[in-house]
Amino acid sequence: MEAEKLALHTDFYQLNMMKGYWQHRMHNQKVVFDLFFRELPFGNGFAVFAGLERVVRYLENLRFTPADLNFLQTLGFEQAFLDELAGWRFTGNLAAMREGEIVFPTEPLLRVEGRIFELQLIETALLNFVNYQTLVATKAARVKQVAGNDNLMEFGTRRAQEADAAVWGTRAAYITGFDGTSNVLAGKLFGIPVMGTIAHSWVQMFPSELAAFRAYAQSDPRNVILLVDTYDTLNQGIPNAIRVAKELAAQGGCLQGIRIDSGDLAYLSRKARELLDAAGLPNVKIIASGDLDEHIIADLKLQNAKIDGWGVGTKLITAFDRPALGGVYKLVAKECAGKIVDTLKISENVEKITTPGVKTVYRIVNRHTGKAEGDLMAMVDEPIHAQPEIELFDPIYTYKRKKVKDFTAMELLVPVFRNGRRVYDLPSPAASREYHQTQTGLFWAEQLRRLNPQKYFVDLSQRVWDTKTNLLNTLRQ
Repeated sequence: MEAEKLALHTDFYQLNMMKGYWQHRMHNQKVVFDLFFRELPFGNGFAVFAGLERVVRYLENLRFTPADLNFLQTLGFEQAFLDELAGWRFTGNLAAMREGEIVFPTEPLLRVEGRIFELQLIETALLNFVNYQTLVATKAARVKQVAGNDNLMEFGTRRAQEADAAVWGTRAAYITGFDGTSNVLAGKLFGIPVMGTIAHSWVQMFPSELAAFRAYAQSDPRNVILLVDTYDTLNQGIPNAIRVAKELAAQGGCLQGIRIDSGDLAYLSRKARELLDAAGLPNVKIIASGDLDEHIIADLKLQNAKIDGWGVGTKLITAFDRPALGGVYKLVAKECAGKIVDTLKISENVEKITTPGVKTVYRIVNRHTGKAEGDLMAMVDEPIHAQPEIELFDPIYTYKRKKVKDFTAMELLVPVFRNGRRVYDLPSPAASREYHQTQTGLFWAEQLRRLNPQKYFVDLSQRVWDTKTNLLNTLRQ
């Protein structure tokens, strides 16, 4: 999709509500929305925020084209309303988490302030961008945890849900630790290292596997990684790769690696390592691919697989075992009689009751341990930094409390737009990747582990808690 043509990337009911607000002369009423998710994916202990760059590009270029307005006319919208849309621009405020941030349920990833006429339209697109990219970034972080310092390559383009998912999913994976991608367009757009070798079809096109390997070594001598499982990995593929490696060495070149895409990867990699080492090729890397994910990689490591790099595709780019994050976009404050007042949504499910108010998020870091004690949602005008002591308590199980005296309060939401103008310099994907790596150091290993992680708490300030409780009591009278 082109960023300047996304005005209709919304749900029909958003436009219907915009028309209704306009008809009732409510369209300029100021409101505040929070975008957040309620449940962590994959049984994980954390998520990784991604999608901000796409959000920024969308808001900066958002406008209705003549073709858009002509189409809306065919849906029955009156001309006066379409004239209002013709001059539509985003003029609101946006505060957001930094990409690569470690994030948790209920805390706002984005806080959007502005006219209801604008903020209603953008809900669908913002959720679409953030839900998908945060989901893939979180999946990638799980893969990175088990892969450790092994090389990680994103191979999912052909299995992604269309081109946009492939490109932006690749970017999300790179932010959380993948080293490169097979996606050339993502490499061009985001400066991500591009990686790739050959397919089985290359080997099949030549009279023999050995001839195919020799031809590839000749055509791309700087990047000789040979796919060895087209016919017979141990009896044919690896011996042929060793033969080509020695021929390359005689010419001053070298075989960088072999790739195994099928079969018993633990057994084949161990035997491959034996054969390569016996041939005097200890520096030749072994790369595995083929429907891998964090579970399979962890299992292969337990089996002492001799694998140096992993090509992960389908199960990463599609977030195979959790197809949606489930983020929501909820009204938390609105203008009444010229003042912004807090509002909430009530539900029979406690976890679906929203948290009212114009809030920000602080990460409370213990200065002695250097570790985060918890995240705190507070009103934007609360002097959290000035407090000598802070009490954190669970918003559901309120008897769970702890006091922190010597702390740093790191504000996680940063201003991105003010009155429709961008005030935030978007970092490069490489900078967001580095930021993510630094943030993981704020947490204990038990909170980040892949299986049965220790829960990390997101608490409410006393003022936010009191506001929520009072509103609940008032609305239920």
